[in-house]
Amino acid sequence: MTDETLEPETAVARSAVQMGNAGGDAVEPAVSIRASGTQMGNAGADAVEPAVSIRDEGRGQATAEEADAEPDAPFIAPVAMEDDPDEIFPGDRGTLDPEVRRVLVHVLQRRFLSADNRAEWAVLLEHQQLIESRMHDLYLRLVVDLGRGVAYKQQVRSDEFEVPILLKDAPYNRTETLVLVHLRTVFQRESAAGEPAPRIDIEDVEQTVLSYLTDADGSTARQQKAIRAALDRLDREGVIDEETLGRYRISPLVEVVLSAEKLAELRAWLREQAAQQAAHAEKAQKETTP
Repeated sequence: MTDETLEPETAVARSAVQMGNAGGDAVEPAVSIRASGTQMGNAGADAVEPAVSIRDEGRGQATAEEADAEPDAPFIAPVAMEDDPDEIFPGDRGTLDPEVRRVLVHVLQRRFLSADNRAEWAVLLEHQQLIESRMHDLYLRLVVDLGRGVAYKQQVRSDEFEVPILLKDAPYNRTETLVLVHLRTVFQRESAAGEPAPRIDIEDVEQTVLSYLTDADGSTARQQKAIRAALDRLDREGVIDEETLGRYRISPLVEVVLSAEKLAELRAWLREQAAQQAAHAEKAQKETTP
């Protein structure tokens, strides 16, 4: 791609012999130049064809170039801007190929990029360094997990210099966290048993998560609605994939979202919550017992 713009102009160099009048019938860009007496020398490096027709009066015949030229053919055939192979849109100054740009945008746009999309994954691996370079310009880090077949971005943070924050944290709420813990537990158990693609039904998720919710979380119908909303969000993010109505395949992304260390921490928190709920229930029962 070049920044130069071609203009339909013609630079004509004058020879040592003075140029005569081309005649009243001469119409640009066809310019007739005749050499009187002696043959005209080189017109110079700035001369541009085919706007110049050079004849030798001694021979009275056109040069071979003039004979072969098509007088009605334009110097440069017009090309529509949208057909310019070096520009995707008017004024485009980007240097990446279209497929690389799309993958870069998808990495920035989505939470994860999965190897299940083979075309995008192949482009990502082939141009990984180039995509990383563009992301580093934005203070973002590209993480490519070949083992799990996922790629995702991280915000670069530093205590040594100021970093403008582009990515905003979107924490999971209580119900979403409970759903994640259950999905992560099932994935860990099924993977250890040799299941390459663990699956789970919505009834299983609801039964487990509802056991951790209390009256403070609303009615049962409200709690079920919150659980389904949590599953919808995780489906959009690629953590799970709804293969059929109410049945989900758990993606290896769940291990990225919830590490083993975080899972252990949340499990301890859930056990503590369960113990507190049991203690409150026992106390309430004693107070109501005559």
